[in-house]
Amino acid sequence: MFLTITTTGTPEHPATDLGFLLHKHPDKAQAFSTSFGTAHVFYPEAEAGSCTAALLLEVDAVALVRRGKGKGRGGAPDAALAQYVNDRPYAASSLLAVALGNVFSSAMRGVCRARPERAAQPLPLRVEVPAVPARGGPGLVRRLFEPLGWAVTAEAVPLDTRFPEWGDSRYVRLVLESGTRPLSDALRHLYVLLPVLDDAKHYWVSPDEVDKLLRAGEGWLPGHPEQKLITSRYLSRRWSLTREAMERLELLRLAETDDSDVEEIDNAVAAETEQEDRPTPLAVLRREAILAALADHAAARVLDLGCGEGHLVRELLKEPRFTRITGVDVSVRALAIAARRLGLERMGERQAARVNLLQGSLAYTDKRLKGYDAAVLSEVIEHLDLPRLPALEYAVFGAARPATVVVTTPNVEYNVRWETLPAGHVRHRDHRFEWTREEFRTWAAKVAERHGYQVGFRPVGPDDPEVGPPTQMAVFTTRTTTDVTEKEAKAA
Repeated sequence: MFLTITTTGTPEHPATDLGFLLHKHPDKAQAFSTSFGTAHVFYPEAEAGSCTAALLLEVDAVALVRRGKGKGRGGAPDAALAQYVNDRPYAASSLLAVALGNVFSSAMRGVCRARPERAAQPLPLRVEVPAVPARGGPGLVRRLFEPLGWAVTAEAVPLDTRFPEWGDSRYVRLVLESGTRPLSDALRHLYVLLPVLDDAKHYWVSPDEVDKLLRAGEGWLPGHPEQKLITSRYLSRRWSLTREAMERLELLRLAETDDSDVEEIDNAVAAETEQEDRPTPLAVLRREAILAALADHAAARVLDLGCGEGHLVRELLKEPRFTRITGVDVSVRALAIAARRLGLERMGERQAARVNLLQGSLAYTDKRLKGYDAAVLSEVIEHLDLPRLPALEYAVFGAARPATVVVTTPNVEYNVRWETLPAGHVRHRDHRFEWTREEFRTWAAKVAERHGYQVGFRPVGPDDPEVGPPTQMAVFTTRTTTDVTEKEAKAA
């Protein structure tokens, strides 16, 4: 992806002041790591009369495929070829918008310590992007940028110059020119409208995207004639977020009309009485899903294998139906922390009789693990080297053999939804692997077949229609237990 910003200057105000405004020296070529590749900033020209800054974004497309199976930017889930043949490395999109926000964050806020007086001064600007996906064609490009005072050149790119009868592609060559405007305004327009033109985002749109939209749209979005379209597309057509953004934009418009503050208009309810709902942490959702699975199978005696610092053990103790709870971990230090967290030394005799902490390795059979209704492997298997995984399988499913086994592990396809996770990286430095949904289901099916279990799957966390949930869960049950349950159901 490639974008250039050009300005002209005078002897009093040379064009090279652009370097101060962008906080990037014209004599240097700089590289910045992003969550999906590398952004390069350099200056093809840097003279007093004319200066051009270029942003070149190299996208690690292979890493995106490995992390998300090519589905992170709205691709069809079953389009295998589209995983490798796509426009991500070349066409401006939310990837480029995020890079703009990261690399030119100070310039976007209108902050310039070296030349503070220049930050708010209007500049003659020319912005050029060779390839922009425009779902709506050149007409939509003009409808979005012309109301903001830009002179727009949007040239449709033909599908193939050798075959003009095929018509135009959905891409345009975009050139924006203005008389004069602050650089921060131009950057904020691009930050919002590039993903809007593409009508897709490469990461999960969470509630904080509303705040990002309002910050970047301050001063221009409330009065834009295409406000609803911009808001809906920027928020990936999530109706609840779009409605919230539209309501807040209307308040901003009314406040501007009345020359008053938003707080003066939106004063029907005191600020102290409203609390913003925060999303439930994934770790909490995971524990809730595990407790629900154990309850579904009426487990009373439960093993927490790889219990770590005892978070799940503590939740199990809160439920009287779990009469015997054993946490197992290879780390003595983790078990000591778990004991302090649970307050074992201060625990009453009846409560203490329900819980036990054991040091042991899951790579070996252990007779102490027999006789339980259920075992939980929560975020454990990905910490083992793959050659050692069969040993764990036999120790749990073959030797200990509880009636129910609950296994959770990260879904690597969902990693594309985390903007801050670098491309190709796993979620934790100790993870030896992270599986796709297909890989996890294949492994679970083989384990169930080898050891006489049946297996079902459940999502944990928001189940994204393209990349699935952040955590995937498998619930194994012994075939004999399942058969008995089915007979009881038929008899009932």
